[in-house]
Amino acid sequence: MLHIETDGPVRILTLDRPEARNAIDPAQALRLNAAFDAIEADPEVRVTVLTGAGDTFCAGADLKAVARGDFDWEQLLHEAPLGPTRRAFSKPVIAAVEGYCVAGGMELALMCDLRVCSETAIFGTFERRWGVPLVDGGTVRLPRLIGQSRALDMILTGRPVDAAEALSFGLANRVVAAGGALEAAIRLGKELAAFPQDCMLNDRASVLEQWSLHFDAALQNEARHGVNSVAEGTQQGAQRFADGAGRGGNFNKH
Repeated sequence: MLHIETDGPVRILTLDRPEARNAIDPAQALRLNAAFDAIEADPEVRVTVLTGAGDTFCAGADLKAVARGDFDWEQLLHEAPLGPTRRAFSKPVIAAVEGYCVAGGMELALMCDLRVCSETAIFGTFERRWGVPLVDGGTVRLPRLIGQSRALDMILTGRPVDAAEALSFGLANRVVAAGGALEAAIRLGKELAAFPQDCMLNDRASVLEQWSLHFDAALQNEARHGVNSVAEGTQQGAQRFADGAGRGGNFNKH
């Protein structure tokens, strides 16, 4: 089951398969893809929060479904087994992580722009024990987020990484008290949704696009996005500052 809720500009997707620790089977992968299709098409949704029901984010691919042969591995080069993990989204996605976020579950979290974790969060490539490969972006996104040395430590050993360690090297962006990840992620999502959207999304696009560009081309691409932002409202924002908004680093009013 995938629960879909909306809280103002934030769409909340909750993985809820308690019998499988929120693991993903082919049917759930299809639901996730459809949910993100709807988000991309809805101009009222500005931020997505992805979370898991109960005390687990996601245990990865449903190994019982794998053992039954439910996954079509011949489609592996064309489709991600867990659904949206190879997609690029036009809007920010935040993972709200309680408990185990492992194997493909961690790859789902790596797909997100930010990860808000409770102190109970545990990350890891636990599939190392079973000979299941990382094919939902883990070998690409993890080293880009935390560096190759740390990523190889996690990928080769499969060891668990707790919330404090994850925060120390940037795998987690925020750590909150147990049970508080979803609330904190929604609050963060609303903060992002309150900013001038064109400028924020253009800056985000430049960050994501620069990976595939040479340095000079990346700077030129940044400038192109910046020019678009200026055309779309930077002067109005500067005028609001000139009129007294946001002085002293105040983010309460944008």
